[in-house]
Amino acid sequence: MGKAAVPATRAGLEKLYDRLLRHFGHAGWWPGETAFEVCVGAILTQNTSWTNVEKALGALRQRDLLSAPKLRAVPVSRLARMIRSSGYFNVKARRVRAFLDFLHREYGGRVDGMTGEGPWELRAKLLTVDGIGRETADSIVLYAAGHPLFVVDAYTRRVFARLGLLNGDEPYDAIQRFFMERLPPNAQLYNDFHAQIVRLGKDICRPRPRCDACPLQGPCPKRGV
Repeated sequence: MGKAAVPATRAGLEKLYDRLLRHFGHAGWWPGETAFEVCVGAILTQNTSWTNVEKALGALRQRDLLSAPKLRAVPVSRLARMIRSSGYFNVKARRVRAFLDFLHREYGGRVDGMTGEGPWELRAKLLTVDGIGRETADSIVLYAAGHPLFVVDAYTRRVFARLGLLNGDEPYDAIQRFFMERLPPNAQLYNDFHAQIVRLGKDICRPRPRCDACPLQGPCPKRGV
C-alpha cells in the first residue's frame, strides 16, 4: 500500500502495457472471424459473457447467416430465438436489426464502408442507433473499422482505479480521454492494450484480486484492495 503510484504519463502507461504484453503475449483480440461478426458480437456481448456470445454466433454461423444481407432478411422474432444464449435476446435482436438497418442505409450493408469515415464521425453515427452506447460504438470503430478509439469497460475502471490512476467512477468519455491524450493514436496499440486489460481483469484483477499472480504487482499500489 505504501508503494508509489504509476505516473499518469505516456511512459507510465507504456510500461504497464509492456508488462502485460510480456506476461500474456499478444491477445489477437477481438474474437470474430470477420469484421461483420465483430459488429454483431459487440452488440450481443452487452451484459453477458463472451462464452454466451460465442454460442449465439455459432448458431448464426451454423445457419450461414453471418452476413449483413442474410441476417437482415431474418425476422426479429426468429433472430431472437437463435441468439437466446446471449441473454436479453428479444432486446438484442431488435438492436442487431437496428444496426443492420443502419449499415444498409449508410453503407449499403458493407462493414468496410465504415472504414472511409473519420473515427469520431463514425462513432457519432453509431450512437444514433438504438441500443448502441459508447462502449459498443467504440468497439465497432476500433475492432471492425480499424480506427484508433480507446475502448473503456468495467475492467478498465477496476484495474486503473487499483493502480491509482483513476477513481473508477469517472464518465466514460473522461476515461477514454485519459488514455487517448497520453498514447499515440495507434489502432493496433489500442486494440491490444484493451485486450490485455480485459485478460488481466477477467483472470487476475477480479473483484477479489489474485495479486500474487499479477504482472503489475510491482508498480501497483493496490488502492482499495
